[in-house]
Formats: sequence, C-alpha cells, structure tokens
Amino acid sequence: MITVLPTRRGPGRLQAAAFGLAATIAILDQAAKAFARARLETAVDITPFLALRLGFNPGVTFGLFAGSGALGRWALSAVALLIIGALLAWIWRTRSAMTAAAAGLIAGGALGNLLDRLRFGAVTDFVDLHWGDAHWPTFNLADAAIVCGVALLLLTIRRSDSRPASSTLGRAAR
Repeated sequence: MITVLPTRRGPGRLQAAAFGLAATIAILDQAAKAFARARLETAVDITPFLALRLGFNPGVTFGLFAGSGALGRWALSAVALLIIGALLAWIWRTRSAMTAAAAGLIAGGALGNLLDRLRFGAVTDFVDLHWGDAHWPTFNLADAAIVCGVALLLLTIRRSDSRPASSTLGRAAR
C-alpha cells in the first residue's frame, strides 16, 4: 500500500495571520507617513519628550549610506526586497506563532520603508523622542514595528534556548 502524505498547498491560519500582520503594518505605516507629509509643516510637541517632526532619510538606520545617491537607493531597495522575501518564506515554513508574528512585524516594517524609498527616494520619519536637547534619531511606525519584531524574535530564541533538551539517551535505552 502506498501512503501519500498531505502536502501544504496554501498558508494555514498562522501564516495567514502573519501575512495579514505584515500587510497591516505596511498600510498603517504608509497612512501615518502620508499624514505626516501632508500636515507636519512645523514640529508639534506632544509631551516634554515626544514631538512629531517631519524628516526624510535617504539612507538606513542612523542615516548610514545617506550620501550614496541613486545607486545606493536601488541597492538598499534590492537588499530590502531580499530580506522581505526571506521573511515571508520563513513565515510560510514556521509553526511558531511568536516567530510568525516577529517575522510579520519585521516584514511589514521593511515593506513600509521600501515603499517610501521607491516612491520618494527617502524614508519619511516623523517621531522625535528626546530628553532636553538630546534627540534619538527621528523614526516612523515601520521602524518601531521592525524593532518590536526583532525584540520578539530575540525573546523567542531566548525562550527556546532555555528549554531543557530532551534526552535522546533515555529514549535509546528504552
């Protein structure tokens, strides 16, 4: 008798939720950036440590590669596209809800920033955290989603490392 194992033809609920999370992050990020570009002519102080201040970053984190021109823009876009593809493939294969959520957050944030880079040549930033005159680099919702996704991924890895390994010796002796 031949046994045929079922193959997965499409995403399960876990994968669909992670893909949906990525799309939602990208959409919310693009909406927030459109609002910032349309309404933030001057900085708006929200609290003593939070302001909305419009800025554009042609590079990556902390302005790295900002002066690389059109070639840098397309190279960064290609790298982002590869990373997004790898994250979506990871989501497709994972069985862990935390890993899927982490990859969804990172992929959605990367997609939101990629869309800006392709459309405007720079990523729109508008969240300014500061304490007195000390300012953290201005960022956006996509950046926050990426940081949260990486943090969740690190927690997932730490959690899996802290689990006791099952003993194969015990099973072999039985």
